[in-house]
Amino acid sequence: MGAEFALHHGDVLNNAQLAYRLVGPAGAPVVAVMGGISSHRFVSACTPRGWWREIVAPGGGVDTQRFAVLGIDFLGGSGDSTSPGPGCAFPPVSPIDQAQALCRVLDHLELPALHAFVGASYGGMVALAFAQAHASRVRHIVVFSAADRPSPLSTAWRSVQRHVVREAIARGDGATGLRTARALAMCTYRSRAEFATRFSGPPTRAGGRFRFPVEEYLFARGDHYAQNYRPESFLALSESIDLHHAEPESITVPATLIAVREDQLVPLEDMRSLAARLGGPCHWVELSSLFGHDFFLKEGEVINPIIQQALLESLT
Repeated sequence: MGAEFALHHGDVLNNAQLAYRLVGPAGAPVVAVMGGISSHRFVSACTPRGWWREIVAPGGGVDTQRFAVLGIDFLGGSGDSTSPGPGCAFPPVSPIDQAQALCRVLDHLELPALHAFVGASYGGMVALAFAQAHASRVRHIVVFSAADRPSPLSTAWRSVQRHVVREAIARGDGATGLRTARALAMCTYRSRAEFATRFSGPPTRAGGRFRFPVEEYLFARGDHYAQNYRPESFLALSESIDLHHAEPESITVPATLIAVREDQLVPLEDMRSLAARLGGPCHWVELSSLFGHDFFLKEGEVINPIIQQALLESLT
């Protein structure tokens, strides 16, 4: 990306690098795809590492026989883009910076514009930032579970998670802090109804205390996350979520917005407000899912037709 990359909040990344991956038919329309903060440039079913294999696949919502797919490793994340080192702080990075980084990739690839940008969760925030700042470089955005700004209650949850991780890093045990933070985060990703269905059984007594059915699940997910993600990157991108701020009236790119009634992190009313204030055409989709905020990772049969319609309409 060049010797320096100026960040939105005034800091500068020196010798910044951005890892990307473009796959698909030569000359095909290009669709950028981004997900939550732990997602990466390996998106599609054409690689075992693809994090959205059910959606980005031959015949899928993002049909890899019809479209080329562009993914990036987020600045500050746990991939191969510029990120914090062990025990090191990272300058504040916003979704605006990720959008600007994507522009640098498009320039490098000599691509004037994207056919579409499909973003879910944090990736949806980046899609909104991209559409606001670079309207001429994308024909359509498809946004799952992201509003124009974070919910204060969601910021409260993430602030506690970051505090846990910072204290653990200060003790030299960032992985343990990340494990606990992820366990707490899992309580917010899924719906109350799913937890009631899966974990309503009685506790068992062992080792002088009771263990509740939900504990094993939460900390197993925390262990897995801590094995695959860096605590310092979690701090950088968790904060980035809470630095998100878009101006809906300034977004004129046609948009498809998909919201879930059971999403605890991105309240339905926040996305309704976004849809009502967008400056361009908007197709609104409201769903119900036991998986809450995680529905975009779990509900492929529902999601694929929505994306297919949005991308094919953009071709006309």
